[in-house]
Amino acid sequence: MASDAEPGRRRRCCCARDSPDVPKGSDSRGDSDGPRRGSLCDRHCAAINNVQGDLGDLGCHLHRPRVPPATSTPSCYQQHSEEVCESCVVKTTLTAENAVEANKLSNNYKFGFKKWKSHVTARPWEDRSEIVKELYSDLNVIRSSGGSTLTCGNVLYLLLFGWWLLLLYVLVAAMMFITIIGAPYGKLCWDLAGYFLWPFGKVIQKVEVPKSHQVREASAGESSALLGGPTPHRWRPRCWAGTGYWHHTSTVAWLCLGYPVLALAHGLVCVTAWLLIVLIPVAKLSARATSRVLLLPPERVLIRRLRMTEVPLEGEVILCCYRAANPYYYKYSVDGINVFAVNLLPLVLVTLVLGYADSPNHLTGSAVKFTLALLSIMPLSYYIGMAIASISAQSNFAVGAVVNATFGSITELTFYITALIKGSREGNRCYAEVVKSALTGTLVGCVLFVPGLCMVIGGIRHQEQRFNSRSAGVSSALLFLSVGGVFAPTLFSKVYGKLVCGECHNVTQNPLGHYLCHNCHFDLMDNNGTLYYSHVQPLVYTVSILLPAAYLIGLFFTLKTHTHIYDIHISDCHMPGHHHSAVVHWSRWRALVILLLSTLCMSACADLATEHISPILTNSTISQYFIGVTVLAMVPELPEIVNGIQFALQNNLSLSIEIGNCIAVQVCMLQIPILVLFTIFYPTNFTLVFSDLHVYASMFSVVLMNYIFMDGKCDYFQGTVLVMVYFILLAVYFFAPSPSGC
Repeated sequence: MASDAEPGRRRRCCCARDSPDVPKGSDSRGDSDGPRRGSLCDRHCAAINNVQGDLGDLGCHLHRPRVPPATSTPSCYQQHSEEVCESCVVKTTLTAENAVEANKLSNNYKFGFKKWKSHVTARPWEDRSEIVKELYSDLNVIRSSGGSTLTCGNVLYLLLFGWWLLLLYVLVAAMMFITIIGAPYGKLCWDLAGYFLWPFGKVIQKVEVPKSHQVREASAGESSALLGGPTPHRWRPRCWAGTGYWHHTSTVAWLCLGYPVLALAHGLVCVTAWLLIVLIPVAKLSARATSRVLLLPPERVLIRRLRMTEVPLEGEVILCCYRAANPYYYKYSVDGINVFAVNLLPLVLVTLVLGYADSPNHLTGSAVKFTLALLSIMPLSYYIGMAIASISAQSNFAVGAVVNATFGSITELTFYITALIKGSREGNRCYAEVVKSALTGTLVGCVLFVPGLCMVIGGIRHQEQRFNSRSAGVSSALLFLSVGGVFAPTLFSKVYGKLVCGECHNVTQNPLGHYLCHNCHFDLMDNNGTLYYSHVQPLVYTVSILLPAAYLIGLFFTLKTHTHIYDIHISDCHMPGHHHSAVVHWSRWRALVILLLSTLCMSACADLATEHISPILTNSTISQYFIGVTVLAMVPELPEIVNGIQFALQNNLSLSIEIGNCIAVQVCMLQIPILVLFTIFYPTNFTLVFSDLHVYASMFSVVLMNYIFMDGKCDYFQGTVLVMVYFILLAVYFFAPSPSGC
């Protein structure tokens, strides 16, 4: 679930020494998660553990048998009782509910793997908070103290739905009374009209039909200490006794006249409330009313107002609602899929149908279709990320690495390749420039905006956040290497290219005076393209081979030979009370099918986006640079940004930083070489020569990011600096003239 809290993070100090003042096998101060007290080294490590974040080595060569926590199981203690460390290292221990979740958490800390916050398995019900339990509970539970029903959410329900549902039920009741035979249902609709005007603090109960000889006794009245008062007597014709419910003419009249109208109204309420997310309780209320209440015989439906006194109800409680709105429903998920991704999925279908069925733009224009296609990329990116995380968590390391390397950048590559193909067919160089702008925007955004925003939001809750500077240093080094390699052909062209200007004017009216020139660029095709084909192109191919090789070396370094730099430990001990197998949301085959379907839909949406971006690029007064570095670059990364913010809120800034760094590294070391390789087999206008603005913005961003990350700690002020610099660069792109060829 996207909103469930990450499994408990605790500190484990593996620096200790033999000390007689700490009894073995006992728990100090009764704190199972806290550090051991007693010796000088213990107190030193305890002081370190009080600081949040990943710390470095402290150079201590002392050891002693580990004191087991009070909550540890004997098997877990026997496994870890003889730990000997050669340095005082503070490790972050993550406790997972099962082996699949442990594998997913471990993958989050592996370089090159997609960082995923959501659970890939169903969390045990007993481990969820009371807030989350309330989200998934049915509206048939009577609480001891519901509190006041006069809330803003309930008033909003009254204004949006309650008043017109009241009128509709009154009209249906009148219609059923007119039919005579539907009078019992008219009485039911009259009672439900008052209920749906303000259903809060009321209960709908399913009561058993008394036997024929008990009808007179039941009509005399019955009372309940909880509900209070006599049971409202409903008119029951004698002809109903002993006959089947679905064979009555009144039922036929109800199903033909009354029920369809009310079911349609409740369906509209259900869809509207579900899309608003915070009003999901109203959606549950309408769905339950349509499927249960309106299909019951009138004499079996009982509506009463709750009172403070409680006794168990004899009949089944069908509906009991206290609140129409709950702000925590952003945590709600359906089969492991966050509710936002569920609500955006129909948008993908609308985009595909509208885009391909209305190709002449009779219904909507290109701007609307481009916007819909771009918005559809967000839920598809979420499904791709969920599928990759599910497959990786249920597979071995090799399969996970292949899946992440293959589909990790599929969202961006799909759009880039379709744009280059369209530009090549139309002979328009503007598409290649837009792709370069999107590549640069992704690099700059993931280096500045993503970590900066996470620092700001995380810094609001935590005064100072620490992260593993050693693991961040690996990504920083790869960023320096990748940026230098990507822009090497550009720098080469600046040195050896011939400056060509489109239009020049003599300012001084002197042939030897000053000239004012426009549309100047470095020409690499001088002398029949000798410079480009003999020097620049071989350099581009060389860089495109070296960058993926460096990426593989980085993978081998971080995942094989130097795994200790991540300073993380995934507990292989089951949490107390957990003795069940993992129930995955998506099996490997299901995740694979969803991954392929999402990739196919992503290709279709990217095709529609590139098909309808041309009028926007031609008629828009905004620079094409700005469109590329903002909309096209950052919209596909929104699910990653949300994951980074969630990690930062849980004081796990290391993963927030790694999310941005890994995307930036993959842009330079995987996506760009793949695009170069694609141009070999399918010639396009894409060349690895960027404008000066892209070069300066990328290099400055990487240098600033490394300066901020040097000390391994940060606060909201440093995050604000990164965000402000990003917005300054956006302002530069906004006021920059459009690139040549657009």
